[in-house]
Amino acid sequence: MAAKSPRHRRRSAAHSAPQIARTVTALRKSVARLRIGGATLALVPTMGALHEGHLALVREARRRADRVAVSVFVNPTQFAPHEDLASYPRTFAADAAKLAAEDVDLIWNPDAATMYPEGFATHIVTEGPATAGLEDRFRPHFFGGVATVVAKLFTQVAPDIAVFGEKDYQQLQVVTRMARDLDLPVRIIGVPTVRERDGLAMSSRNVYLSAEERSIAPMLHRTLEDCAARLRGGARAATVMRAGASTITRAGFAVDYLEVRHAATLAPVKSIKDGPLRLLVAARLGATRLIDNIRV
Repeated sequence: MAAKSPRHRRRSAAHSAPQIARTVTALRKSVARLRIGGATLALVPTMGALHEGHLALVREARRRADRVAVSVFVNPTQFAPHEDLASYPRTFAADAAKLAAEDVDLIWNPDAATMYPEGFATHIVTEGPATAGLEDRFRPHFFGGVATVVAKLFTQVAPDIAVFGEKDYQQLQVVTRMARDLDLPVRIIGVPTVRERDGLAMSSRNVYLSAEERSIAPMLHRTLEDCAARLRGGARAATVMRAGASTITRAGFAVDYLEVRHAATLAPVKSIKDGPLRLLVAARLGATRLIDNIRV
């Protein structure tokens, strides 16, 4: 009988606790053990507070690789001084239990001093999709912090593939461009946004919504769907965007942007003829900032 693949051996066994590494030395030893026999490795970078959207990424990673590592690290360099770093939910015990149930092999859980030791002085400067005038217009610090920490994660874990959600669509394009530009030997996989039954994109920040705000929040996705239908029907992009922004505003949101962009470059477009398109929105509902996007 032919020997079982590493993937088959892992999945046929009962769930066991993932290895947890908190130093780079321990991480590399764990990765070396997981790689024995030529096993492939997938990485799912997260900031913890895991929900069903994150677990969908883990499941996709598991389908594509023999071994799965998940990083749980709240990255301080992507938060501005006025943003919610201190209040960002940290639920490591619950996260580890969820990952064990998903048969994850390794959790990389460094602290800030491990990722950014004293004297740390190297940061990635991002351009291209990182300067598209979307999230970067409101969070100019953000993508430099993301690119730097993701580049470190790729160097530390050395995965064959890395899995990201499409909910953070501009981030997905930035990470994909960075890996390509730096010749990093990792394939970036995007996974469609996981939604609640009413269409709201799953997010760790949804817990900040009041009951009333939660009932309003799905309007964001409904408006995107309506805008996409109108664009496919031949309506002018500028007209559709103005109407969509007005609808969201009347619902109680403060709109940061509602844009239709080229899906690959994030460049502005005028009509559906300008290539594959993506609708992207960011808006505040009370104290909570929500983002979403859909394909046109």
